[in-house]
Amino acid sequence: MSERKLFGTDGIRGRANVDPMTPELALQLGRAITSVARRGKTRPPRIVIGKDTRVSGYMLETAISAGICGAGGRVLLCGPIPTPAVANLTQSMRADAGVVISASHNAFADNGIKLFGPDGFKLPDSEEAAIEALLRDPKLASQGKTGASVGRAERFDSSVGRYIVFAKNTFPKELTLDGLRVVVDAAHGAAYRVAPAVFAELGAEVIALGVRPNGVNINRNCGALHPEHVAAEVKKKKAHLGVALDGDADRVIFVDEHGKIVDGDAIMALCATRMHKARKLAKGKLVTTVMSNMGLERALEAVGGSVIRTNVGDRYVVEALRSKSLSFGGEQSGHLIFMDHATTGDGLVAALQVIAIMVAEQKSLGELSQVMERVPQVLESIKLPARRPLEQMLKLTSRIGAAEKKLGRNGRVLVRWSGTEAKLRLMVEGPDPKVLKALVDDMADAARQDIV
Repeated sequence: MSERKLFGTDGIRGRANVDPMTPELALQLGRAITSVARRGKTRPPRIVIGKDTRVSGYMLETAISAGICGAGGRVLLCGPIPTPAVANLTQSMRADAGVVISASHNAFADNGIKLFGPDGFKLPDSEEAAIEALLRDPKLASQGKTGASVGRAERFDSSVGRYIVFAKNTFPKELTLDGLRVVVDAAHGAAYRVAPAVFAELGAEVIALGVRPNGVNINRNCGALHPEHVAAEVKKKKAHLGVALDGDADRVIFVDEHGKIVDGDAIMALCATRMHKARKLAKGKLVTTVMSNMGLERALEAVGGSVIRTNVGDRYVVEALRSKSLSFGGEQSGHLIFMDHATTGDGLVAALQVIAIMVAEQKSLGELSQVMERVPQVLESIKLPARRPLEQMLKLTSRIGAAEKKLGRNGRVLVRWSGTEAKLRLMVEGPDPKVLKALVDDMADAARQDIV
């Protein structure tokens, strides 16, 4: 099978208008997606396109749409809309593929392209590799349609309304948000319209932040990357909780009534323990990544559940959920996947599930989040001049072994290369933060010596 070089852990990503994130690539990608989507069909393939609010989204949306139309496909243009909305609409509209133009939490100068299949799930590695192979095929550009066979693009004007209805329907019908004051930060991103509307239509008093995108302010000092702004507003307005989304709204960070940030691990512990009690946590198992805190495992074990770990990336969490027929998983970073409701991480849907627990139990988020006791964790990212397989970094592997021996069963060590940046990630967990910091510093020095 062909190797993936363009696609990383979450689609293709890079600086907009710089190789590979160029309109030329987007045009070719549109052709390739249409070619793959056409297989086995007699009708023109239909492809849903959504984007976040980056100024470069116009350029890439136009290019990829042109590629699809040139290959004889039909395009449904959603405009700015969350990534999970595209996944949902691709499935509900019986489309053949979904495309999201977004670099998620990255700065505005970057952009990216994510692909969804007709079932609303992100394409597996094998299908992304097949699309990459098509992009390298010189015959692709010569297979364009002519005459009446050329495709067309149209605005999907009802996409926002459809997604709002979908998200609201994941909230229990017997409950209401009446009397709840919620601070919502949409990061000047894809959810700037839908997020305030969903909470308001369910009855909440909404204090909206990050809802004035101008093309260059997405994620800038706001949203899930900077939840401290939501925290300050929660305390100022005496809100019941805060919800901070990232640029494409597929992940969420919560803030409790005291202005304390509650990360994805604590939220997973809260939701999974309740689902387990209600017999809605399939097989009693939660799926998370190697980055999640050991405290999450202990919280699940305390109620008779268990944790399955995957590589970093919500796509791998979803793959494990599907392959093992499980119902809930996520990442420490705030990607939360409720398989009974969605096919990918959805910040709004996740927020509604958490608030439903608050309302049903009449407890604050601060009280509920105590379900998990975190194990001290030290994480450091170091930029190195080159990437090298870890097994070839002899000094580093020696220090990793020593750290694992020192921590024993009371901690763990995780060292990995970033999937999106040229950085080495070092993470250590254990009972003593000072010891952890010394171990991380020791491994970082070894890594620098390995790559001069």
